[in-house]
Amino acid sequence: MRLHTLVAAVGAALILSGCVTSRGLDPQGQLTDPTTLHADRTLAKVAVSPAGWPSADWWTGLGDSQLTSLIEEALKDNPDLATADARVRQAQAQASGADAARDPTFNVGAGAAGAHLPGSLLPSPPGNHFSWTKFGYGNFSWDLDLWGGKRAAWEAALGSQRATEIDARAARIEISTNVARAYVQLGYAFTQMDVAKAELDRSKASQTLTVQRVAAGVDNQTQVKQADSEVASAEREIAVSARAIDTARIQLSMLLGKGPDRGMDITRPAALAPSAVAIPANLPADLIGHRADLVAARWRVEAASKDIVAAKTEFLPNVSLGILAAQAAGGSDNLFSSRARFWQVLPAVSLPIFDGGRLRANLSGKDAEYDLAVAQYNKTLVGALNDVADDLSGLDSLGTQIQAQQRAQDAAQQAYDLSQLRYKAGVGSYLESLVVRQQLLEAQQRMASLKAQQVDTSVQLIQALGGGFRPEADDQPVVAATPATH
Repeated sequence: MRLHTLVAAVGAALILSGCVTSRGLDPQGQLTDPTTLHADRTLAKVAVSPAGWPSADWWTGLGDSQLTSLIEEALKDNPDLATADARVRQAQAQASGADAARDPTFNVGAGAAGAHLPGSLLPSPPGNHFSWTKFGYGNFSWDLDLWGGKRAAWEAALGSQRATEIDARAARIEISTNVARAYVQLGYAFTQMDVAKAELDRSKASQTLTVQRVAAGVDNQTQVKQADSEVASAEREIAVSARAIDTARIQLSMLLGKGPDRGMDITRPAALAPSAVAIPANLPADLIGHRADLVAARWRVEAASKDIVAAKTEFLPNVSLGILAAQAAGGSDNLFSSRARFWQVLPAVSLPIFDGGRLRANLSGKDAEYDLAVAQYNKTLVGALNDVADDLSGLDSLGTQIQAQQRAQDAAQQAYDLSQLRYKAGVGSYLESLVVRQQLLEAQQRMASLKAQQVDTSVQLIQALGGGFRPEADDQPVVAATPATH
């Protein structure tokens, strides 16, 4: 007995010392505090407003009813939205499955089997007889989830579901801004076409006049070839502008979820003014609640932290309960008689002792997934704040450029007007007026480009500020996304 006791004690010590543990495994990621991302100097010259966040229908501020209709159509028919909605339903199903895994299960079944046993193997009876076996059973099983692992897995699935739901809202914001930006490019392409056609008329007039001057012996063939080159360049610009119009219309057709003919019905956009955007106060801290991608990224961090909790519980003892009740009878015996009754209770305790490192590898992977989610969140946060700063800088620069270009265009217009007066007074030549006209057209082209960039950048700023995303009460994770230490 003493030998047996010693062997048992040694065996127990070896088993306990060999249990797998999670010691030494910890996630490394740390969420960036938005207040540490300083932007005071960058935003020092920018007027702020507590109500500066874009409205949900921000595009109405651009003042174009056709654009409003196009965005509403895209938000209804764009196939990317159907994809986003399908992903939401998929995530909801996965969360429901994780929740169902927490509940006990109960199964019932019944059946009958008939068999003829050969007398060559067994004496009669039962050999050389045909008999029936009838049975019915009910099976109940329940994992008690003492350590909350299944609950944590369900909470992780809920976190992923919320992230997917926010992604669907982010997709709508992205589509609305993409439609607006494509619409701006369509308007600019039409302006390019106007300038290109005016330049073609001007260059042809200059070409005709140059040919006449050569015939009169005033100019030579060099001037004719220069004029021919200007005509060809103007024709090329017309083709470039036509291509830009087609491209913008096709891009809009794609965003609307329609065929290319839909774009042909889009009329020339009116001149758009950049949307007036006030910058919200306390921008770095509040931005995390007004950008859908940031909210979704935070939910993914939360889900990853719950996955770590679930993985840790796999190292602990597990208790489950099973109950099996059955009725079984053979031949002509009554299936429902008391002597046909069978039942058993199956409480069970399990503890991982040696698994070749599977549990540690799984937990290590969950830690890495958490670190990855944290890194993605931090990257998104840093990118979001810098997007706002970059768009503000762009708008400030474009405002200065437009003011300077307006002076240049005004001067070019005045020079052209004076050349026309000189020509009509017989002081200047028509060719001189055409040369000045070219400078005016170039100034108008640059102005159109700057204004299109200004409207486009204002739309990008709206998107950087969340694009009208309005956080709801349950949008932010309630529990801090910090996994418990091992």
